[in-house]
Amino acid sequence: MAQTVKTAPPDDRAPEPEPRPGAGPRRGPRLRIGAPYLLIAPTLVILAVVLLWPIVQMVWYSVHGFTTRHLLPNAPAPEFKGLEYYGRLLSDPEFWTILRNTVVVTVLMVGVTMGLGTLVGILLNKLPKWFSAVVAVGMMLAWATPAISASLIFRWLFMPDRGLVNVALDALPDWLVGSGWREYNWFLEPVPLFSVLILVIVWQSFPFIAVSVLAGLKSIPSELYEAARVDGAGPWRSFWSVTFPMLRPLFALLMVLQIIWDLRVFTQLYILANGFQNKSVYLLSYYIYQQGFSASPPNYGMGSAIAVVMTVMILAVTAYYLRIMIRQGETR
Repeated sequence: MAQTVKTAPPDDRAPEPEPRPGAGPRRGPRLRIGAPYLLIAPTLVILAVVLLWPIVQMVWYSVHGFTTRHLLPNAPAPEFKGLEYYGRLLSDPEFWTILRNTVVVTVLMVGVTMGLGTLVGILLNKLPKWFSAVVAVGMMLAWATPAISASLIFRWLFMPDRGLVNVALDALPDWLVGSGWREYNWFLEPVPLFSVLILVIVWQSFPFIAVSVLAGLKSIPSELYEAARVDGAGPWRSFWSVTFPMLRPLFALLMVLQIIWDLRVFTQLYILANGFQNKSVYLLSYYIYQQGFSASPPNYGMGSAIAVVMTVMILAVTAYYLRIMIRQGETR
């Protein structure tokens, strides 16, 4: 009786090619994994020089007594101060007043800008395409206006005696708006000055939010809104059940960017306040420049310490929103 011989099943895997004579060692997966990092290494070095080195210098200045005399040739090395500037800063009531003003003004600017920009973006989405494009282009002209030009325009509008706003308010009945608007100075006290500042920032900032929201709305499938209408949802319910969940990463990103931009507002406040005479209208960015460059003598250490505090605030806000987005699985 013939004996059955069992054969191994055929191997479908392609045989590995034999190394060529004289060829070097075969490159393993470790080199393939590191190749992308080698390609982006020059970019990372440039970013480190451009972005990280100024931050390192800022921290170094904040712990040294660096002044204008140290800019002279053969000047002695600046004295190491440690945390002296930070201690003086945190124990100064003026700093806490400026910090409070900065937080309040920034919250108002960001809140009004985000709210108005979102409403205008939803309105543009409802308009015909050609009309929406015309309005969007017109708004972006305001967003592209230089900060100096926009600040000068609003300063002229609110100027005492001949400003358009003062003349218009003075022409209204006294029982409606009161009297004395013709000579009213909007740029002396914190509340009226910050009101004009918020108006300038919102006027320049909300077009970017509106156009970004409009682009996000175009990406939402219309079937979701149709299903919401079938379920009896109105516009308000549709926004919170469909629009906001779908655009949550966009809103988070826009809010972080707006907070960063509004915390760094300087040009508009400088032009509206017309200098550094009134300390009651200082914001952190304004205080940094006043201490570091405009004071007599300029104190680079104190200005850098304030800049470090503001940088920590910005990083804390950014880290908070990134943590939320990562927790919700909305970053890839």
